[in-house]
Amino acid sequence: MKPFASTLDSTLESVDAGEESVRRFAAQAGFDESARYFVGLAVREILVNAVRHGNRFDPGKKVEFRLSADDTKLIVEVADQGAGFDIESVPDPRLEENLARSSGRGLMMAKGLMDEFLVECSARGTYVRMAKNLP
Repeated sequence: MKPFASTLDSTLESVDAGEESVRRFAAQAGFDESARYFVGLAVREILVNAVRHGNRFDPGKKVEFRLSADDTKLIVEVADQGAGFDIESVPDPRLEENLARSSGRGLMMAKGLMDEFLVECSARGTYVRMAKNLP
């Protein structure tokens, strides 16, 4: 399959477009409707984090979004231009003291839905690489 790359604006409309792109890409890779839904959900959560928490909806900052596939998996890469963060400091949303928090579930959800999940943070932004094994 031909890789897909896009530079997204820091808007929720761009998140919608990214989610739709990964669903189409996953269909071409052979994923069924259920799997496409969950891959799309994982990507949506990471794109929302990039736009909201990373770039803080700054119109001057962009999100790099790439999709590719090899013989065994679909690969998603997302990079924002935010200040980065300490992933170890993200509260566990499953703990009782965090259940009422309105955010903090996206990383855990995406990690649980995908087969591979990597986050690299720096002062230049956050890079996320996720992969889902092909059916």
